[in-house]
Amino acid sequence: MNTLFDKIWDAHVVSTVEDGPTQLYIDRMYCHEVTSPQAFAGLRTRGLNVFRPAQITCIPDHNIPTLHQDKPIEDPISRNQVEALDNNAREFGVNYYPIGHEKNGVIHVVGPETGLSLPGMTMVCGDSHTSTHGALGAVAFGIGTSEVEMVLATQCVLQSRPKTMRISINGSLGKGVTPKDVALYIIAKMTTGGATGYFVEYAGSVIRDMSMEGRLTVCNLSIEMGARGGMIAPDETTFSYVKGREFAPTGEAWDKALAYWKTLQSDDTATFDKEITFEAADIQPRITYGTNPGMGMGITDSIPTLDQIDESGRVSFEKALKYMGFRSGETLIGKSIDYVFLGSCTNGRIEDFRAFADTVKGKQKAAYVVAWLVPGSWAVERQIRAEGIDKILSDAGFELRQPGCSACLAMNEDKVPVGKLAVSTSNRNFEGRQGPGARTILAGAPVAAAAAIMGCIIDPRTI
Repeated sequence: MNTLFDKIWDAHVVSTVEDGPTQLYIDRMYCHEVTSPQAFAGLRTRGLNVFRPAQITCIPDHNIPTLHQDKPIEDPISRNQVEALDNNAREFGVNYYPIGHEKNGVIHVVGPETGLSLPGMTMVCGDSHTSTHGALGAVAFGIGTSEVEMVLATQCVLQSRPKTMRISINGSLGKGVTPKDVALYIIAKMTTGGATGYFVEYAGSVIRDMSMEGRLTVCNLSIEMGARGGMIAPDETTFSYVKGREFAPTGEAWDKALAYWKTLQSDDTATFDKEITFEAADIQPRITYGTNPGMGMGITDSIPTLDQIDESGRVSFEKALKYMGFRSGETLIGKSIDYVFLGSCTNGRIEDFRAFADTVKGKQKAAYVVAWLVPGSWAVERQIRAEGIDKILSDAGFELRQPGCSACLAMNEDKVPVGKLAVSTSNRNFEGRQGPGARTILAGAPVAAAAAIMGCIIDPRTI
């Protein structure tokens, strides 16, 4: 019997090379300004058109500023990349949401919220966090620039079939524990390479009880443990989220789609290549202490000592602590911080801003903390204002910025300075990820909010 992954993958197989890759049909491709220029240039060189332009959507997000988007981009590299996407999208006639468009924002936020991403689809993008869209019950994964060109030209891609893994998280989450904490816990347990070669289906009561925003966060971080992608079987939460979205089917088409989507479950007798189970009771608010997302711990825990680290990982462990300026065995509670970032394709949705606002309401931002609060899209920004969240944030001393990838990565103006310590709700804490010499602690929105108020790492459950 078949897994959810098998059902979607098999329905999209065009052909299979003997002892080789699968030619997989792609329902939707997203393109941003960083990984698409060479792909479009390749089409131009070969005299090819985009095969199915209606199934391609281009959005600039990595390089765009989050203030004064009505003015020209100052950085010449960023400006050139955004202008190249603008020219390519218009020349080849694909869907395009430029800076200032009401549907501009981070691609992995815009896709689900507009209904461009739907259950049962295959989706790709030249971006590793394409796995986000798997939360809707889809096969979504990142591809390289040469593969972007392949999809533009043929609406297909050659891929080796990955193995399957199911990760179940059972029980009920405790107070203050968010989907981001669940994902960081799983990555720490699995390690950053523990799911390499697998497509992961998340299951169990914790996943079933999660909102779509939370599921999108969990699937977003699948790549950080080496997985090819992550996915969650669609259910009533999924269907309620999708219904009424701009590009979602309507009328008879909705009824037909819904009937199909309800079949997208792993069969009771389906066999996975690997099964792993975790308990919700073991998860508390999380923070990272090192330079990859797997180097994390519960917020009240202490950094491991060297003898607690596997011998093969001790060199990288010591290198990471030296970069971060931390000591093995120490707690990070009370550690002074400089920057806070709320946003990215991981935590830039309305639920994240609600959680942040709930924590800071009636309090004041620490004067010396720089806080960048960046909605994942203009739709999120509008909802923040409609719900009065912007007023709560403003009263607490915070400023709302304009949508974009922002401080997730050092490709735009929002860079953390050398040596400064940031608490970030994004997805990666690599050396220099948020700026040359910047130091990053990954966390969920409540932990970031508490740090912004107190000026240091603190358990948000205590305030």
